[in-house]
Amino acid sequence: MIYFNPTNPACKNVVGGICVNKRLQLNIFNVNAQQTDFDRTPFTVKKDLCSSATQKAYLYIGKDREERISYEMENTSYGWTISLKINQPGLYFYSFHLQDLGYLQCGYCQNGEFLTPFQHEFLLTVYTKDYQTPDWLKGGTMYQIFPDRFCKRGSMSDIKGRVQRNDWGGLPTYKPNEKGKVLNNDFFGGNAKGIISKLKYLKSLGVNVIYLNPIFQAASNHRYDTSDYMKIDPYFGTKEEFDTLVERAQKHGIKVILDGVFNHTGDDSVYFNKYGNYPSVGAYQSKQSPYASWYSFQEFPNKYSSWWGIDILPDINETSEDYQNFIMGEKGVLKHWLKSGIGGYRLDVADELPDFFLKKLRKSVKESNPDAVIIGEVWEDASDKIAYSKRRAYLQGEELDSVMNYPLKDAIIRYIQTGNARDLLHSIKGLIDHYPKQTLDCLMNILGTHDTPRILTVLGGIICQNKDEMAMPKAYMTPEQKENALQRLKMATVLQYTMPGVPCVYYGDENGMEGHIDPFCRQCFDWENLNKELISFYQRLGKIRKTYKNAFKKGIFQEIHLEKGLLLFKRAGSKESIYVYVNNADEAYKLNLKGNYTELLSQKTFAQTLTIAPYSYGILIKNA
Repeated sequence: MIYFNPTNPACKNVVGGICVNKRLQLNIFNVNAQQTDFDRTPFTVKKDLCSSATQKAYLYIGKDREERISYEMENTSYGWTISLKINQPGLYFYSFHLQDLGYLQCGYCQNGEFLTPFQHEFLLTVYTKDYQTPDWLKGGTMYQIFPDRFCKRGSMSDIKGRVQRNDWGGLPTYKPNEKGKVLNNDFFGGNAKGIISKLKYLKSLGVNVIYLNPIFQAASNHRYDTSDYMKIDPYFGTKEEFDTLVERAQKHGIKVILDGVFNHTGDDSVYFNKYGNYPSVGAYQSKQSPYASWYSFQEFPNKYSSWWGIDILPDINETSEDYQNFIMGEKGVLKHWLKSGIGGYRLDVADELPDFFLKKLRKSVKESNPDAVIIGEVWEDASDKIAYSKRRAYLQGEELDSVMNYPLKDAIIRYIQTGNARDLLHSIKGLIDHYPKQTLDCLMNILGTHDTPRILTVLGGIICQNKDEMAMPKAYMTPEQKENALQRLKMATVLQYTMPGVPCVYYGDENGMEGHIDPFCRQCFDWENLNKELISFYQRLGKIRKTYKNAFKKGIFQEIHLEKGLLLFKRAGSKESIYVYVNNADEAYKLNLKGNYTELLSQKTFAQTLTIAPYSYGILIKNA
């Protein structure tokens, strides 16, 4: 049997991405057939059960879209090896050719398989020498807040064009008006004061970072149509109230990160000013506007580039030096809000921000605060992402620190729905292999966001064909359905909290909120009816992450046992290790333990053996 798996340090000395000019050693093992447990315990390679190889072997490696170069590998007592250094950052692809055997390439769970030449090569991210990501985020817990719907303190003033909702918890307006447009102009009034009032609650969940959806002045309740980057939206609060939020949060050990929406603005803005609501001369009003270079007109003024053709969101021309200076200059937007003490930015639609723009953005942010985090909205594997026919360089050291981990979200949901643990492991190992370790440790691990249906609704299996159906009572679960979905949610959340990266709880998921796509996934937090049992479950998970932070902050992931619906894995830190199991199958498993263990969620202890019940989960620590 020929064995190579880049997530195994015995095969690849640096798991994941690698720094330029760092020695890379690749080992292929020629394993004797009697080592029958080799696949099951891939992190233990017993060289005494390996055979020397007489055939020649070659490594084929090359940068993306460049010719592959072949290097002859050295024969060893266990197979083949090669050592080399790569002196340029970038995305590289590699595979092996073994004489008389064929081309060894990337197969399921990153295991080497003999496939058609260059059919599915291994991937290698090579990053710059000085690429670091913020340590303060690693091992922590994030909480996402859609500001208008989280918590309200005080009243709203009258503002032209806005509909005040005084029925906290009512159904958001979702139907288009007579012109066929959904205005998103109904406001429930969630604000900075409301968040401040709930900081102790957030701390009880173990939260150390709050991610806020946009808070800058805008016409809509979601505020992705920025009107003024330098002003806090009046319904969210004043600049002083925002500063108080940041200051009070810091006293609770919590940082605040903001949503940076730099790909487009609102048409009702200082900069575009389509409706003349601002004293400025907007780009829509005059070709001589100071903001004219920010936008692209095909026919002035009514035909212009906009985000996905939505004309209320005119696209930004990121090549405009004036716009770049406005966002990234010494007196620009980024540095202005960093001076308020925020912990960094999540970048909306990062796919649509060019590489040169992201590089300048990173430079600007890190100049102000090297410890500020930059998280990109990327829905796919960010290491080899192609956007608008161009391969992106997000994780090569000059752009992003982290991304939203949609691939893991999708993998966890598939596992809960199908019980296929091997598919789950396949997705996890792909991320571990492709991402630099410093990126992997601060990935934003989500189960739901403002852009997706509520995770409880997804796991409950409620299907609706249109928004009218989503607004009806049948779109919500019966008590029995909800109880079953809550049990599935707990298993999913255990995975979310224990996989490499940082769990990000979408506000209200810990309270069992339901809802389909926007705006039903953006309803008001029901503070009058708390699911105390579920909230307690999230609190216990947050406490586990805090107590055993060493294992979660930078601890490596090792699979221990994989069988049908069962996955048992370890997060191994420098001081301690945590063992996690999920069993999404209708059969029980008995595992032999070496020593005594405590299951941290239930506080039950186990000696020598552990029986894993059907449809169960657990987090274990070995007792001293």
